[in-house]
Amino acid sequence: MSGTQAQDDLITASRPAPGIVQLNLNRPDKLNALSKALLAQLLDHLHKASADDGIGCVVITGNGRAFAAGADISDMLERGVASYVDTDRLGVWAAIEAFSKPLVAAVNGYALGGGLELALLCDVIVASKTAQFATPEIKIGSFPGDGGTQRLPRLVGKSFAMQMVLTGMMVSAELAERKGLISEAVEPDELLPRALEIASEIARMSSAITPYAKRAVNAAFELPLGQGIEEERRLTVEAFATEDRVEGLRAFKEKRPPQFKGR
Repeated sequence: MSGTQAQDDLITASRPAPGIVQLNLNRPDKLNALSKALLAQLLDHLHKASADDGIGCVVITGNGRAFAAGADISDMLERGVASYVDTDRLGVWAAIEAFSKPLVAAVNGYALGGGLELALLCDVIVASKTAQFATPEIKIGSFPGDGGTQRLPRLVGKSFAMQMVLTGMMVSAELAERKGLISEAVEPDELLPRALEIASEIARMSSAITPYAKRAVNAAFELPLGQGIEEERRLTVEAFATEDRVEGLRAFKEKRPPQFKGR
């Protein structure tokens, strides 16, 4: 990844601000459908960001008029169920879910099917007011199979998730914001500036601590309350062992900005 922009076929990568990597899904002619190759390249860039101590946050968006319009239907037609249970493909989804640093999705257009499921793997979702969301798989005799049926109800509740999954209805950014599917809906020309503003705020924090915070919040969606609190406490104890945790306490006592080192 260069200081300006690097072209890598299905993903474009740039560093628009200190501590941030921006990854653009780059199949605009296919509405950024999530082919196996695109997902592999996305994961490769996430691995690079994970290994770079200077990166505190990653922003994912789409080139053209879509964030991502779902899975690669041609591959499903060609290989049938093998395209779904492909261990490499499933491994990529698991690895994106396990990515430790914060992910911000800047949804610029359609986020449909697998595209919505990819957005749901991100920690913050900001959307253009012209963006639209859907789980349209039911219309082709299917349903969300990469986490959508599990993550969506946790955000919007059972009733609205059922309505989306069973009808394939299109959801506006305004409604998505009202239902808690996204954190903010902004004007189209404000989307990337706002996403980068949020990412910059995150990147300015300790890159050693934000992964702990991410894991703690995710535990609220994965564990019963009692176990979640236990996990929060365990992570807090682990975080005390970092240099940045001690630096934060010292800085507060000394009434000065902390000088985080990411360790």
